[in-house]
Amino acid sequence: MSPARPRLRTPLVLALGAALALPLALTAPRPAVAAGASVTPLKFTVDAGGKRCTIDADLYRPAGVDAAHPAPAVMTTNGFGGSKTDGSTDTIAEAFAARGYVALAYSGLGFGKTGCPISLDAPAIDGRAASGLIDFLGGKRAADDGTRAGFVTLDRAGDPRLGMIGGSYGGAIQLATASRDPRIDALVPLVTWHDLGYSLVPNTVGGAQDVGAAARTPGVYKYQWTNAFFLIGEAQGLLHPSLDQSRLGGAGCTHFVARACDMKRLFDSARFPKARTDKRLRYARQVSPASYLDTVRAPTLLIQGQADTLFTLNEAEATYRRLTARGVTARMIWQSWGHSDGINAPAPGELDLAKGNLETSYVGRRVLAWFDRYLRHDTRAAAGPALAYYRDWATDGGHPYASADGPPATGRTLYLSGDGKLVGTPAAAGAGSRSYLNLPVATSHSENSLAGMTGQPNPAPYDGKGTYLGWTSNPLAAPLDVVGSPEATLKVTSSAAERVQGSSDAANKLVLFAKIYDVAPDGTASLVHRLIAPVRVPDVRRPFEVTLPGIVHRFAEGHRLRFVVAASDDAYYGNTGTKRVTVSGTAGTPAGTLRLPVDGG
Repeated sequence: MSPARPRLRTPLVLALGAALALPLALTAPRPAVAAGASVTPLKFTVDAGGKRCTIDADLYRPAGVDAAHPAPAVMTTNGFGGSKTDGSTDTIAEAFAARGYVALAYSGLGFGKTGCPISLDAPAIDGRAASGLIDFLGGKRAADDGTRAGFVTLDRAGDPRLGMIGGSYGGAIQLATASRDPRIDALVPLVTWHDLGYSLVPNTVGGAQDVGAAARTPGVYKYQWTNAFFLIGEAQGLLHPSLDQSRLGGAGCTHFVARACDMKRLFDSARFPKARTDKRLRYARQVSPASYLDTVRAPTLLIQGQADTLFTLNEAEATYRRLTARGVTARMIWQSWGHSDGINAPAPGELDLAKGNLETSYVGRRVLAWFDRYLRHDTRAAAGPALAYYRDWATDGGHPYASADGPPATGRTLYLSGDGKLVGTPAAAGAGSRSYLNLPVATSHSENSLAGMTGQPNPAPYDGKGTYLGWTSNPLAAPLDVVGSPEATLKVTSSAAERVQGSSDAANKLVLFAKIYDVAPDGTASLVHRLIAPVRVPDVRRPFEVTLPGIVHRFAEGHRLRFVVAASDDAYYGNTGTKRVTVSGTAGTPAGTLRLPVDGG
């Protein structure tokens, strides 16, 4: 039986054009130019992987900056669906121009008035195009109208002192560009991806380093988010009716490159036959930092959002680990907001890209210090701790950010008892065997992926009776602060899943969803930031490890933890066919474990 495939409502298409961009709104008013700074609209015809594209850009030049008094440069571009003047990209450029940096804001390929189809930040296409802009800032070329930038600080001929900043789609382009062009001196990617296969078709068996497009078993299709992006991309002709012909894609695509549409068609098919999986998922890997990080050398400040079901904290952590393992300077901040609830209203004191409040926010000050250190070579500007993370329970009178020497390690292990309890020792585990059944339609709800940005209804999370299993702890005697990615070990049995274990189509393998609830004393259960871990079990006959999305959360005194394994989720495609799943344990032998990274051990 095919999985249920709910459809996004048509009115979302136009609303998403603003909401999915990080920039936040296509129609936001342009901010006033900083006193004394000039803004010059420019066009650049560049090579984008064998195709010529015209890039639409604005050059911000601070007062007093000239050939005799050059300044470092900051380059920024839009999130998906945005442009150079979307109320966030231009605000970032304006903010840095006001602080003495030359700034270049441009519309990414396929957006605004820039040509060429959308290629998902491919290094060989988007990254190569961005290198043409670096040539301009380095004095190696002029804009199409003859304008030259002879006022940017140079490290050597043709090599500008340059940083990049931007969010989401405007974050991955920085890493893609730096992988091809060593002239970039500092990066600040916000809320972006490590492996787009992990982002859109996650399989959380392992971690973000091991799954996604690189996984031997493909993941679970995150159809709401994915469809939203492709709807926005295909709606570009409506949003910008005078697009040039270079924007048109191929092979049935209107505004995407053909390989991106091939990948999307594979996702929509709900099938993963091996011969097609390697070919069609390969593009997701090629446009992901996971495939090219080994050539990135620029100091990188990674900023990721806790409220983000699209690009979780795990993605930034995977990038951070890959960079630092090679000796690349990197730091990481886990801020409060991401793509999910709260992107339009950052917590008080948090960086707001639409306001450019750099000096008045912790994250903003860290960004300024990063560029001052690596672009102005100001040794007084501190790089900051390896990890800083926002604590929503510390905002009343306390500093909301704490720091650590790196991603926290597991500090507390709980055990899944056969009788449904979450206990502190293996000896406390009781005997029991419990089952659930997936139905032809989704019976669990974690989120409407787009509710936080479009105003769509977002019911509280729920799980349908008989379609999930839960393990609940005793009330906590003291607060428990979890910082990082919980990990679980599970062993399930399912005769229906075993019968198709050897199927040539990976889509027939068992799918389940793991998650952790915070249960208040009155019984109210809250799913932290609505985050869940989709799993396509590689081999139902063997135990498997699950890495849940990273969280920063205090389970208060008197609250209980509840670990849940559910049959489905209505933001994803689910199981093919009906499968009964059983989890068993005996006295003293748990049915599994839940390991928590705990602040302070």
